[in-house]
Amino acid sequence: MRIAALSDVHGNLLALEAVLADIATRSVDLTVDLGDLLSGAVRPRETADRLMALDLPTVAGNHERQLLTYDRARMGASDRLAHDTIDDSHRAWLAGLPLTLRPADDVLAFHGSPTDDLVYLLETVEPGGARPATEAEVLQRLGAAADVPLLLCGHTHLQRSMRLPTGALVVNPGSVGWPAYDDDSPHPHVMEAGSPHARYAIADDAGGRWAVEFRSVGYDWERAAADAEANGRPDVAGQLRTGRA
Repeated sequence: MRIAALSDVHGNLLALEAVLADIATRSVDLTVDLGDLLSGAVRPRETADRLMALDLPTVAGNHERQLLTYDRARMGASDRLAHDTIDDSHRAWLAGLPLTLRPADDVLAFHGSPTDDLVYLLETVEPGGARPATEAEVLQRLGAAADVPLLLCGHTHLQRSMRLPTGALVVNPGSVGWPAYDDDSPHPHVMEAGSPHARYAIADDAGGRWAVEFRSVGYDWERAAADAEANGRPDVAGQLRTGRA
């Protein structure tokens, strides 16, 4: 079975269309979306329409939860843009998305960790910044889920995988639509893909156990950056153009 895993579209319809076009050439059996769908600085409403029409197996990310539960005054700029442009049909769709999903018998999909949409699974943030997580940290964050042969996560926007002692493969496909960001929780840090490409991953069990291929796809990121600037987000525009925060 070949599964395309995509995550963190963040309302970047142009990047999403490029990834979907690439997936269409890769003999994929199933495409799974790992959340953070709309909130960003590009085209949240149009992205919602496209994703609803696709009806992919999809989990909710932290931004879906924030859109549905935060007061507007508490929202960051990315959530506010989505909040102000989507309608009740979009909200109903978001409200129906699960925290975790079993798209196949031996596959578990989620956004952060299986129990918390804000957990960095394959990275750890320390006072000096972010670093790759250790095997012990990943096992602790997964708990009993560490026995599932393929674990698909998102949230950190970085392509990374880890083979666990259980034989399970953990895969973060990177971000489709937002290649770099900065955050101050729990300590100031940046997450940077290093180039503006749209990213996703293909997991394949043809060899007898799951393996992963990471994909990077070119698209018109200058146009996406111009959308971000028009939406009052020059910070995001720079990140879209460079893959650096």
